[in-house]
This record gives sequence, C-alpha cells and structure tokens, in this order.
Amino acid sequence: MPPGERLLQRVSATRTFARIAPHFIPGLDRAVHRLTRGKVLLSARMLPGVILTATGARSGQPRRTPLACLPEEGGGWLLIGSNFGRPGHPAWTGNLLKNPDAEVSWRGRDIPVRAELLTGEARAEAWRTALAFWPPYAAYQARVAREIRLFRLERR
Repeated sequence: MPPGERLLQRVSATRTFARIAPHFIPGLDRAVHRLTRGKVLLSARMLPGVILTATGARSGQPRRTPLACLPEEGGGWLLIGSNFGRPGHPAWTGNLLKNPDAEVSWRGRDIPVRAELLTGEARAEAWRTALAFWPPYAAYQARVAREIRLFRLERR
C-alpha cells in the first residue's frame, strides 16, 4: 500500500474526520461533478465513486448524493452506508429502502439501477470485501451501535 494511502486511511478513521468531512466533501464532489459534466469526482481520487440519484423517502424528490463505492464484477456496485462512522444511518439509505429504483452517474454515464439491502451471509461476504478494500470501515462500525447498511446496485 502506498504511504499516502495509509495516511489517508488513518485520517479518515478519526472522529475529527467524521465530524468535518460530511460538511464539505459531498458539496465539493457535487460541484466538481457538475462542472466536469459527470466525468470527475474528487473523492474518487481516494476511492471509486458514483453520484447516486434516488427518490427521497419523504419528499418524493430526486436526491443526488456523491458516494464511495466498490465496483463489482458484472457491472454492479456495492454501497456502504457508513455515514463516516456517525450514529445515524445516512439519508440515502432510507431513500433506497423505500424506493430501490435509482440511477448512478459512473464515469460520465447515467445508469439506471435497482438497490438491494444486503442481509445474512450476502452482507457478511460484502462486509469482508469492503474491509479488505477500505479498512477504516471497521473503525466506523466500532464507533456506532447500528449495523452499517450495505447495498448492492444492479443495472436495470
């Protein structure tokens, strides 16, 4: 692992990062994504990322959220509802629970997807994959009482 990546993982696992990052990373990602017509996500320089467009669970309005993801063989994605290790589930997970049909912007292309909340052995296997890919997820889970939600997105 490159030294810069190791440092980034250590920093991202801290409580300070969890308090600060949610206030600037998503907005910065949305702005850069819009300016580059979907071709660039700054956070994707650290981890692969998508812009998820899901229907709001309460509002019924489209909600665009930049998210780290794990691309899967076969063209799907794994999304981890870590919320930077903060106590509550991120809003986008509730949106997908109520409205699993969504869209992702991936490398400049908008792709319709269907989300599935992973449970049981499927979740356990996906969690192992997520930890191997980004070890700070373990620190996030250790800080919260809730089980971090994992979703698999499949192309529609």
